[in-house]
Amino acid sequence: MLKAYSKKKDGNKKLSANFRVKEFACTDGSDPVFIDTDLVNVLQKIRNHFGKAVTITSAYRTPGKNKAVGGTAYSQHLYGRAADIKVKGVTPKQVAAYAEKLLPGTGGIGIYKSFCHIDVRVAKARWNG
Repeated sequence: MLKAYSKKKDGNKKLSANFRVKEFACTDGSDPVFIDTDLVNVLQKIRNHFGKAVTITSAYRTPGKNKAVGGTAYSQHLYGRAADIKVKGVTPKQVAAYAEKLLPGTGGIGIYKSFCHIDVRVAKARWNG
């Protein structure tokens, strides 16, 4: 379920045991933050599995930010359904392998050199960046 928050007002609000609203905010400084609760649940499961902090490098993006970083026209980041993450001491390939168990027939999993993209789209998509 997609929810809307205010970074200014709700930034410190806990969404799960280890994630807060501000971690999903667009890096362009805009206030609205859109977050899909299914994404939070998947990220929390990844955190629990590896027992290490999950750093979100990019989650919700405004259209302007998405264009600036070369995101696709219909990027899941625009809809609050995606996060690019790093887990210290764990390779993006290892993160993706575990995410595959959580999203066997759905979602997007992209493996990049320094991070793993996870999204909760309905269709299944896999790629190497």
